[in-house]
Amino acid sequence: MDLLNTLVDKGLRRETPTREEALAVLRTTDDELLDVVAAAGKVRRHWFGRRVKLNYLVNLKSGLCPEDCSYCSQRLGSKAGILKYTWLKPDEASKVAAAGLAGGAKRVCLVASGRGPTDRDVERVSDTIKAIKEQNEGVEVCACLGLLSDGQAERLREAGADAYNHNLNTSEATYGDITTTHTYADRVDTVQKAHAAGLSACSGLIAGMGESDEDLVDVVFSLRELDPDSVPVNFLIPFEGTPLAKEWNLTPQRCLRILAMVRFVCPDVEVRIAGGREVHLRTMQPLALHLANSIFLGDYLTSEGQAGKADLEMIADAGFEVEGADEVTLPEHRAQRSGGACGAGAGGDVCGSHAGGGDACGSHAGDGGVCGADSNDGDVCGAHAGGGDARGAHAGGACGSHEEGAAAPVSGPRPDLVAVRRRGAGTDLAPNA
Repeated sequence: MDLLNTLVDKGLRRETPTREEALAVLRTTDDELLDVVAAAGKVRRHWFGRRVKLNYLVNLKSGLCPEDCSYCSQRLGSKAGILKYTWLKPDEASKVAAAGLAGGAKRVCLVASGRGPTDRDVERVSDTIKAIKEQNEGVEVCACLGLLSDGQAERLREAGADAYNHNLNTSEATYGDITTTHTYADRVDTVQKAHAAGLSACSGLIAGMGESDEDLVDVVFSLRELDPDSVPVNFLIPFEGTPLAKEWNLTPQRCLRILAMVRFVCPDVEVRIAGGREVHLRTMQPLALHLANSIFLGDYLTSEGQAGKADLEMIADAGFEVEGADEVTLPEHRAQRSGGACGAGAGGDVCGSHAGGGDACGSHAGDGGVCGADSNDGDVCGAHAGGGDARGAHAGGACGSHEEGAAAPVSGPRPDLVAVRRRGAGTDLAPNA
């Protein structure tokens, strides 16, 4: 297939595909799917070998967000029956983080619901970062706190944060259909603030909200321009009680095409499978490891994930290996640009440049992009949470579309696949690491 040969050649040279080529990946047929996965897998292995980086989410503050992100279970007006609690103390957060690190995670993503942190919140999170780093040598910490004000990124960096996550989530043209309490430009500004402060930038997207193929390509090309080190790809988890509860548009095949397109456009970037992989990829998750080099371990922000043990078995059975704390995640040319190697786990070095990450941390801040997680408080970079008005499938491309915008058949809503998190952070039960 000439298209795939061209995309592999460009990916190995770090050249940007054309928009037409990216769209063509999304519109390949099911008969071509394994060829698409194999081609994108060549690019993934060239830059990241067979390593899989594990990340672990800690939801520092859950629910009651003032933002109206349609996809988020923590949004303003959400009736989803999620856990709601205020800030975890530093020692509580450190204890939860330790469970994920014991399971093999090398990065901890600290997420808090809300529009953005106050200066007091930054101080509180800084204390938590220090507590985690004092007790876990070499751990990477990514913060996902929403929209940042001037000087806050620098304070987080000084406290020991390696990365900051804030997702773009969807295309600029359709962002207003998903969120009205802040703008797409606000999100871009926060990612740029993180970059400027020397933090590794993590920014990604949420698929499955009724967007067209063109929307997906638009947001991924915008991410390429922002040049984050980590791109979390979240698949909407339609929570009952949110505006997007009926948006079940994704198939496992559609998810694999999206991940392949992201890999071709961002060949040397840490691509993380974030919230929703268990719900939408289901038994096809091992194939996704040929496209992405990073996942979240265990539970998300407000929903339950696959058991940590099952994740580790899946990685081994698929022929991959968990990335060690002493291994550098990013290719050398990326790891050196910000003075540190992402994934190097070396004391104070900046982690490359990156929430859902994301790192998938996604940025919540009331806006919906949570750290790879399901729904944070607005920002759920991994967004599991649905939230907002159903957008339908504009621009002719239902989210499950393959050829020429034709909608792929879906099996219908599967609310039985969505489990609200009742363990880990904010509870007396052990986390699922």
